[in-house]
Amino acid sequence: MAIFLTKDSKVIVQGMTGATGMKHTKLMLADGTNIVGGVNPRKAGTSVDFDGTEVPVFGSVAEAMEKTGADVSVLFVPPAFAKAAVVEAIDAEIPLAVVITEGIAVHDSAAFWAYAGSKGNKTRIIGPNCPGLITPGQSNAGIIPGDITKPGRIGLVSKSGTLTYQMMYELRDIGFSSAVGIGGDPVIGTTHIDALAAFEADPETDLIVMIGEIGGDAEERAADFIAKNVTKPVVGYVAGFTAPEGKTMGHAGAIVSGSSGTAAAKKEALEAAGVKVGKTPTETAKLAREILEG
Repeated sequence: MAIFLTKDSKVIVQGMTGATGMKHTKLMLADGTNIVGGVNPRKAGTSVDFDGTEVPVFGSVAEAMEKTGADVSVLFVPPAFAKAAVVEAIDAEIPLAVVITEGIAVHDSAAFWAYAGSKGNKTRIIGPNCPGLITPGQSNAGIIPGDITKPGRIGLVSKSGTLTYQMMYELRDIGFSSAVGIGGDPVIGTTHIDALAAFEADPETDLIVMIGEIGGDAEERAADFIAKNVTKPVVGYVAGFTAPEGKTMGHAGAIVSGSSGTAAAKKEALEAAGVKVGKTPTETAKLAREILEG
């Protein structure tokens, strides 16, 4: 069992023929991802050889879906063209669009997020500015290293890419059902709450690890959702306890304004909802281990 991505997922890559797309398509294929095509209007009708695996290039998402039955798109499209690429995926009604691109203008992200809603949310957006998602042993859609963990019973949802990798490595002996990097921009598609609901419904996820960071109120809203809807144990970590007020830290959304969005406030809200919160990623992993072993 997994959330959003399985061994049966048929994946296309928008921007596959660019340097970043080529690099990560090769890595995704090595992880066993069923990549059925790339999208580049200028190179439609050609194919790319990835160590003996020929991947065809299509002129549009709609054509790729028609020819291959694709149901997931991973986007490695430069920021200036990302909005148009996401809108194309939404128009084609692909069920899942994983937007890896960093540096997309917030206005563009808000526009394609709203556009997806206006079309009935037939396309789930993950990201932007995210590492994607992985179901270990089945499929990998994005840039998460596929060799740092194994299949298991933990579900992970995280704003931070690097902290996603660290948590997966810390708990590699236990393993993960799925890990979802939702991204840290001010406007994102899939939220902590969406992933929490999916993990709660997944019979093969026994414990959920949630990684947040300073800025906004996503973690407070997630805490409220957990208190009302999640029966499985949840362990949390909030990055940014030492961040200075008023300074953007790393992600565009990671900024503290006054008393709003601090790590301490988020930790307090999560603990009030029954979430055990670690002070460091390693301590958070230890808390998860104690619950599963205890």
